[in-house]
Amino acid sequence: MQLFAATHVAALVTAGEANQLPVLPHWGELIFGIIAFALLYFIVQKWVVPNLEKIYADRTAAIEGNMAQAAEAQQQAQAALEHYNAQLAEARVEAGRIRGEAQEQGAAILAEFRAQAQTEANRIAEAAHKQIEAERQLAVVSLRSEVGRLSTELASRIVGESLHDQTRASGIVDRFLAELEAGAVRPETVGQDA
Repeated sequence: MQLFAATHVAALVTAGEANQLPVLPHWGELIFGIIAFALLYFIVQKWVVPNLEKIYADRTAAIEGNMAQAAEAQQQAQAALEHYNAQLAEARVEAGRIRGEAQEQGAAILAEFRAQAQTEANRIAEAAHKQIEAERQLAVVSLRSEVGRLSTELASRIVGESLHDQTRASGIVDRFLAELEAGAVRPETVGQDA
């Protein structure tokens, strides 16, 4: 096999030396190649290039549209954020106002309850004072009657006669108590009046 390759290479080398002319295609192949190239160029120029340019323009428009939509969406999001922040600030102001009103109402209710409690305490104290005064008056009347009875009995023993005459005894007792309250009766004159 090596022998065949070596003889074949040797034959080519001798043939190449003999023909030193450049290799030119046949005129038919050259004309057919030029017509095929022109036809291919015309088809590419007429249908392929416009389709590629249309696809490129559509893609550019789609990208620019997407960018415009993204910018618009970003502007809408920014506007929504500003609206949200404004509503949040408004809600905070409203909450502060409501809290202030609640504090004012709480203070008013507290003041009203204090006033009611004070009024009730005053009413209870007044009722207690009236009750104490009534009981004191009752005690005074009871004591007058008891002191009158005791003093009449005592005077009856000292004098030795009966002073149980109701009208007379009550007049003496009333006079005695009135003088006692006025501070006019001293203890040493009590025995002398009887």
